[in-house]
Amino acid sequence: MIKEYLNVIAADDDEGNIIFFKNIFKGLKIGVKSQCFSNGEDLMKYLNSYGAIVPEIVFIKYDIPGKNFMECLEEIKADPKFSNMAIAVYTEELSEAEIEEIFVSGANIFMRKPETYDGLKKALTEIITINWQYHTSGLNKDNFIMKV
Repeated sequence: MIKEYLNVIAADDDEGNIIFFKNIFKGLKIGVKSQCFSNGEDLMKYLNSYGAIVPEIVFIKYDIPGKNFMECLEEIKADPKFSNMAIAVYTEELSEAEIEEIFVSGANIFMRKPETYDGLKKALTEIITINWQYHTSGLNKDNFIMKV
């Protein structure tokens, strides 16, 4: 059964970023159902709750408060029910060594957060489109990494 939309979660403590993400998701040609969380603690509480809808992709801000992104990533990677979920980490600036560590730890996508709304829209559209292709074609997510 092929779904007609992607479930997407964004975790960011900046309300402005969340508004941008929601607006961009609404404008995509691919159907997106999104949920947003302002910290890593609430994100993991939701994902581990009974009846939670496991998303196809989670966008996590690198310096998310509460549980940091690395703690969230470790918890997600340890649970087999999340094996088909892509993890996208984003921030403004990181060293190449830090980006490599993100991939080694199990994230699928690193996005250097663009400075403009149009740049963010372009990056999110590309990530969602490629993720949709992986989702609908049954490709192995274990081989999926992307740097935007």
